[in-house]
Amino acid sequence: MKIFIDADGCPVVKNTISIAEKHNIEVFVVSDTAHYFNLSYGTLITVSTDSDSADYKIANLITSGDILVTQDYGLAAMALSRGARVLNQDGLIFTNDNIDALLLSRHESSKLRRSGIRTKGPKKRTKTQTENFECALAGLIKP
Repeated sequence: MKIFIDADGCPVVKNTISIAEKHNIEVFVVSDTAHYFNLSYGTLITVSTDSDSADYKIANLITSGDILVTQDYGLAAMALSRGARVLNQDGLIFTNDNIDALLLSRHESSKLRRSGIRTKGPKKRTKTQTENFECALAGLIKP
Protein backbone atom coordinates (compact mmCIF):
# COMPACT_ATOMS: atom_id res chain seq x y z
CA MET A 1 0.00 0.00 0.00
CA LYS A 2 1.13 3.49 -0.93
CA ILE A 3 -0.53 6.85 -0.40
CA PHE A 4 -0.67 9.41 -3.20
CA ILE A 5 -1.58 13.04 -2.59
CA ASP A 6 -2.90 15.25 -5.38
CA ALA A 7 -1.15 18.13 -3.66
CA ASP A 8 -2.05 21.15 -5.78
CA GLY A 9 -4.41 23.07 -3.50
CA CYS A 10 -4.69 20.24 -0.96
CA PRO A 11 -5.05 21.50 2.63
CA VAL A 12 -4.19 18.16 4.29
CA VAL A 13 -0.76 17.37 2.84
CA LYS A 14 1.01 17.63 6.21
CA ASN A 15 -1.73 15.65 7.98
CA THR A 16 -1.51 12.87 5.40
CA ILE A 17 2.27 12.71 5.59
CA SER A 18 2.16 12.57 9.38
CA ILE A 19 -0.31 9.66 9.35
CA ALA A 20 1.66 7.83 6.64
CA GLU A 21 4.89 8.22 8.59
CA LYS A 22 3.24 6.98 11.79
CA HIS A 23 2.15 3.82 9.95
CA ASN A 24 5.39 3.52 7.96
CA ILE A 25 3.53 3.81 4.64
CA GLU A 26 5.24 5.11 1.55
CA VAL A 27 3.72 8.46 0.50
CA PHE A 28 4.03 10.37 -2.77
CA VAL A 29 3.20 14.06 -2.99
CA VAL A 30 2.42 14.92 -6.61
CA SER A 31 2.45 18.60 -7.50
CA ASP A 32 3.14 20.88 -10.41
CA THR A 33 6.08 23.27 -10.53
CA ALA A 34 3.91 26.17 -9.29
CA HIS A 35 3.86 24.65 -5.77
CA TYR A 36 6.70 23.98 -3.37
CA PHE A 37 6.81 21.38 -0.62
CA ASN A 38 9.60 20.76 1.86
CA LEU A 39 9.08 17.15 2.91
CA SER A 40 10.54 15.51 5.98
CA TYR A 41 8.99 12.19 4.94
CA GLY A 42 7.84 10.83 1.59
CA THR A 43 8.68 11.48 -2.02
CA LEU A 44 7.88 14.63 -3.96
CA ILE A 45 6.99 14.12 -7.62
CA THR A 46 7.01 17.39 -9.55
CA VAL A 47 5.25 17.61 -12.91
CA SER A 48 4.78 20.40 -15.43
CA THR A 49 2.08 23.02 -15.02
CA ASP A 50 0.22 21.63 -18.05
CA SER A 51 -3.47 21.02 -17.42
CA ASP A 52 -4.05 17.81 -15.45
CA SER A 53 -0.34 16.82 -15.43
CA ALA A 54 -0.48 15.77 -11.77
CA ASP A 55 -3.69 13.83 -12.35
CA TYR A 56 -2.25 11.84 -15.24
CA LYS A 57 0.96 11.14 -13.34
CA ILE A 58 -1.00 9.76 -10.40
CA ALA A 59 -3.33 7.75 -12.66
CA ASN A 60 -0.28 6.10 -14.22
CA LEU A 61 1.38 5.26 -10.89
CA ILE A 62 -1.51 4.21 -8.66
CA THR A 63 -2.35 0.54 -8.28
CA SER A 64 -4.91 -1.63 -6.56
CA GLY A 65 -4.82 -1.23 -2.78
CA ASP A 66 -3.19 2.21 -2.85
CA ILE A 67 -4.85 5.25 -1.28
CA LEU A 68 -5.37 8.58 -3.03
CA VAL A 69 -6.15 11.94 -1.45
CA THR A 70 -7.76 14.24 -4.02
CA GLN A 71 -10.64 16.66 -4.45
CA ASP A 72 -10.78 15.96 -8.19
CA TYR A 73 -13.75 13.75 -9.09
CA GLY A 74 -12.26 12.82 -12.48
CA LEU A 75 -9.00 11.64 -10.93
CA ALA A 76 -10.98 9.84 -8.22
CA ALA A 77 -12.89 7.93 -10.91
CA MET A 78 -9.66 6.92 -12.66
CA ALA A 79 -8.12 5.73 -9.38
CA LEU A 80 -11.24 3.77 -8.43
CA SER A 81 -11.12 2.01 -11.81
CA ARG A 82 -7.59 0.84 -10.93
CA GLY A 83 -8.72 -0.57 -7.57
CA ALA A 84 -7.43 2.24 -5.36
CA ARG A 85 -9.22 3.65 -2.34
CA VAL A 86 -9.93 7.36 -2.62
CA LEU A 87 -10.93 10.14 -0.24
CA ASN A 88 -11.09 13.91 -0.33
CA GLN A 89 -9.69 16.50 2.08
CA ASP A 90 -12.89 16.47 4.14
CA GLY A 91 -12.93 12.70 4.66
CA LEU A 92 -15.50 11.85 1.98
CA ILE A 93 -14.65 8.40 0.68
CA PHE A 94 -15.24 8.05 -3.04
CA THR A 95 -16.73 4.72 -4.09
CA ASN A 96 -18.10 3.13 -7.22
CA ASP A 97 -21.53 3.78 -5.70
CA ASN A 98 -21.16 7.57 -5.36
CA ILE A 99 -18.66 8.62 -8.05
CA ASP A 100 -21.20 8.83 -10.90
CA ALA A 101 -23.45 11.21 -8.96
CA LEU A 102 -20.43 13.34 -8.02
CA LEU A 103 -19.25 13.50 -11.63
CA LEU A 104 -22.76 14.47 -12.75
CA SER A 105 -22.88 17.21 -10.10
CA ARG A 106 -19.54 18.55 -11.33
CA HIS A 107 -20.80 18.51 -14.92
CA GLU A 108 -24.02 20.35 -14.03
CA SER A 109 -22.09 23.00 -12.05
CA SER A 110 -19.75 23.48 -14.99
CA LYS A 111 -22.69 23.99 -17.35
CA LEU A 112 -24.15 26.62 -15.01
CA ARG A 113 -20.84 28.49 -14.80
CA ARG A 114 -20.45 28.45 -18.59
CA SER A 115 -23.94 29.95 -18.93
CA GLY A 116 -22.91 32.84 -16.66
CA ILE A 117 -24.45 31.70 -13.40
CA ARG A 118 -22.14 32.07 -10.43
CA THR A 119 -21.80 29.11 -8.10
CA LYS A 120 -20.64 29.41 -4.51
CA GLY A 121 -17.08 28.49 -3.67
CA PRO A 122 -16.04 26.42 -0.68
CA LYS A 123 -16.57 27.72 2.84
CA LYS A 124 -13.66 28.41 5.17
CA ARG A 125 -12.04 25.15 6.29
CA THR A 126 -12.92 23.98 9.79
CA LYS A 127 -11.11 21.88 12.37
CA THR A 128 -13.92 19.32 12.12
CA GLN A 129 -13.21 18.80 8.41
CA THR A 130 -9.58 18.02 9.20
CA GLU A 131 -10.58 15.67 12.00
CA ASN A 132 -13.04 13.89 9.69
CA PHE A 133 -10.30 13.52 7.09
CA GLU A 134 -7.81 12.08 9.57
CA CYS A 135 -10.40 9.61 10.87
CA ALA A 136 -11.38 8.50 7.36
CA LEU A 137 -7.73 8.06 6.29
CA ALA A 138 -6.98 6.03 9.42
CA GLY A 139 -10.01 3.86 8.59
CA LEU A 140 -8.72 3.19 5.08
CA ILE A 141 -5.31 2.26 6.44
CA LYS A 142 -6.73 -0.19 8.98
CA PRO A 143 -9.58 -1.96 7.17
